[in-house]
Amino acid sequence: MRLKDKIALITGGARGIGLGFAEAFVAEGAKVVIADINIERATEAASAIGPSAKAVKLDVTEVADIERVVKAVDAEFGGIDILVNNAAIFDMAPINGITEDSYQRVMDVNLKGPLFVMRAVSNIMIDRKRGGKIINMASQAGRRGEALVTLYCASKAAIISATQSAALALVKHGINVNAIAPGVVDGEHWEVVDAKFAEWEGLKPGEKKAQVAKSVPIGRFATPDDIKGLAVFLASSDSDYILAQTYNVDGGNWMS
Repeated sequence: MRLKDKIALITGGARGIGLGFAEAFVAEGAKVVIADINIERATEAASAIGPSAKAVKLDVTEVADIERVVKAVDAEFGGIDILVNNAAIFDMAPINGITEDSYQRVMDVNLKGPLFVMRAVSNIMIDRKRGGKIINMASQAGRRGEALVTLYCASKAAIISATQSAALALVKHGINVNAIAPGVVDGEHWEVVDAKFAEWEGLKPGEKKAQVAKSVPIGRFATPDDIKGLAVFLASSDSDYILAQTYNVDGGNWMS
């Protein structure tokens, strides 16, 4: 097992991609802490996975909460070996329609949260002197602008840049920082995305989702199962010589 006895912290791990990662990490021998603002769903997820998973409540927009949770995980498990910054939210508007409130919410969750979780966890990794792996969740939306997705695209582009900077700063401590940029991933969050596109583009419910699925070169949406293998790889010793990279898992949408 590639992650035997490793301690992994996954933000936003109660559903979707984050939950898929938690299941995959446990299957590879890790102990996983599912950190999510929805503690009820996180608890259900951890219970379904089994004794190697634990749920904690975490609001990534609150730096004090981040510090509290990270210190508690370190104290209970004797360190953190793997961090996945997965928590994120989506909002939509063209540049002439964005609001300050939307800006604050998107940037607080999608950028501020990962930055300060990285700060807290990397300090633990440095103190423990055994290195570690940090995986940030970017997006194909961070690779290119989209007319109606101004703030989300900007937040994910910032994650790609922050991954590079953090990687260069932390490599001397034996910490590898990389990112994953999924394309369109099926799940309940797409109900929100589809509804917003319907509002802005005057479409019927489900119409945008069908259009997007057809546009992917591989011919379908991704699922968490399509992404978890890369996450396991980046969390394991197999990726020890990989640094500051953002990997596309998008069915061919973006070529780089």
